[in-house]
Amino acid sequence: MSTNTIPNRKDVPATDKWDLSSIYKSDSEWEEALKEIEPLTDKVSAFKGKLGESSETLLAAFKALEEAELKVETVYHYASLCHEADEDDTQASDRNGRALMAYAKMQADLSFLEPELQFIEEKTLREWISKPEFADYKIFVEKLLWVKPYILSEKEERILSLQTEAAQTADNAFSVLTNVDMNKTFGMVKTDDGEKQLTETTWSTFMYDQNRDVRERAYKQYYKHFENHQNTIAALYAGSVNQDIFNARARGYKSALDSSLYGQKVPESVYRNLIECVHKNLEPLHEYYTIRKKALGLNELRHYDVYVPLVKSVETKTSYDEAVELCRKAMAPLGKEYTDRLCDGLKNGWVDRYENVGKRGGAFSSGCYIGNPYILLNYDDDNIRDVFTMAHEGGHSMHSWYSVHNNPFMCYDYTIFEAEVASTFNEELLYRHLMEEAEKKGDKDLVNYLLSMRASDILATLYRQTMFAEFELKAHELVENGTPLTAELLRKTYRELLELYFGPEMHFEDNSDMEGLRIPHFYSAFYVYKYATGISAALALAKRVCNGGDAEREDYFKFLKSGGSRYPIESLRIAGVDMESTEPVQAACDEFRHIIEQLKENLK
Repeated sequence: MSTNTIPNRKDVPATDKWDLSSIYKSDSEWEEALKEIEPLTDKVSAFKGKLGESSETLLAAFKALEEAELKVETVYHYASLCHEADEDDTQASDRNGRALMAYAKMQADLSFLEPELQFIEEKTLREWISKPEFADYKIFVEKLLWVKPYILSEKEERILSLQTEAAQTADNAFSVLTNVDMNKTFGMVKTDDGEKQLTETTWSTFMYDQNRDVRERAYKQYYKHFENHQNTIAALYAGSVNQDIFNARARGYKSALDSSLYGQKVPESVYRNLIECVHKNLEPLHEYYTIRKKALGLNELRHYDVYVPLVKSVETKTSYDEAVELCRKAMAPLGKEYTDRLCDGLKNGWVDRYENVGKRGGAFSSGCYIGNPYILLNYDDDNIRDVFTMAHEGGHSMHSWYSVHNNPFMCYDYTIFEAEVASTFNEELLYRHLMEEAEKKGDKDLVNYLLSMRASDILATLYRQTMFAEFELKAHELVENGTPLTAELLRKTYRELLELYFGPEMHFEDNSDMEGLRIPHFYSAFYVYKYATGISAALALAKRVCNGGDAEREDYFKFLKSGGSRYPIESLRIAGVDMESTEPVQAACDEFRHIIEQLKENLK
């Protein structure tokens, strides 16, 4: 779908919306489920002070806990999806708020669980969970024992649980400000096809426009609005950072980074080595921008010139259904069962396809134990990157599908560290398929187009996300060392990183550093580095699967089926890649360098 105006939610055809009936058939059914949360919570609370009485008592408590947590997860998931599809819908916002309140109340009411489990002698607890009847809960307990040093007393845990809803304020306010209030005021941009609406979603389309004047107008108009709100947004982000540090210090972690990584057994060296390795490989990135400047025939490269395709003559219009079939062919190395299930979901109810007024920008996959692994897209026929986004989110959803169908509820949920592998793996398969077809046809323009696009994708996922990760680390360390965050300091810090990563060819606008204040992922601290480690692992695994046989493919499926049954470093090692080593990151940088060399030769 490609239009100049954005439809209201009520005007979007049902076939273009996700079908949430696999979770609840109606809002009224959801309302009934919401009412069940409190009595289920009370059922678990009845075990307070009794968990250590016997293995039978503990097992009964775990079963009650499983029932309550499954219910609240399902209730919140449905409400969240409805809200993300239309933040202008006051009823959906109300349901989302009530679901979050119910979740927060349950967390507070059940805050006794983890501290009370601490008082059971570890030897006894391990003996109990080794019994067959504890099979569904053993991994859950093992992971609790791992974080035992940072579990607080019952009263302290309750206090932390009570502020769960309030802790989301900065994130929620930023989302409403940018996706609703500001999104209505970005205005229209004059293009060769007439005036078009500038929104959070259409922003990327303008950045791909071949007309440089259009890109410049959209860029300056967009960032001017952000700059007008810079102090508010800076205050929101500072609040988010302070919340992260509060949580870390309250539990006794040495830093916010330590707090973020410890629970998943990811060594801090993985994060810092990523930044260090990318710093050592900035040369091909800077060479890329030199090539881009020459290919576009520019006297100077500006920040709004970095996304437009380098090869102008390639047709990039791809309908939604055509994109689905491209995914089917590209994912063929994973087998027919995988492709059939993925494509059936993409065509039949898993996906909310196109932009509408009030809908969250970007894309995501969101699954829970009950219902389909849903995908939110803002698909645009004219933007071939949206085909890659479909493949990316499809990777997430298939990872969720295999995790749900191969693990009990209490250990089905995989980490984000692993998630970005499955999604980027699919992007790599799509790239390989399209490149193979182009080379068969001898279509040099298409080959160069794909090379340039893949360079941009690796740049965006490896280099750019590492830059984001470095900014997050610097922002948190500033506060941890006693320096308050202001709009001026945040912009200065981000501009220094822009200049480091983009190199000498790039000329920035005075407000280009406002980019650092518009990234929603920053409100989920230390999230974005997983994109960079994810693409590093994905490139290695795609190469292993495509060059291997059944054994290598089965190793990859073992990873998809692991869910939360293993820690991420372990599950990836089983798949065939060691992320504690810098080798995967260096190999990804080498792949980027190889693509840049090909581009440099082909575009002479």
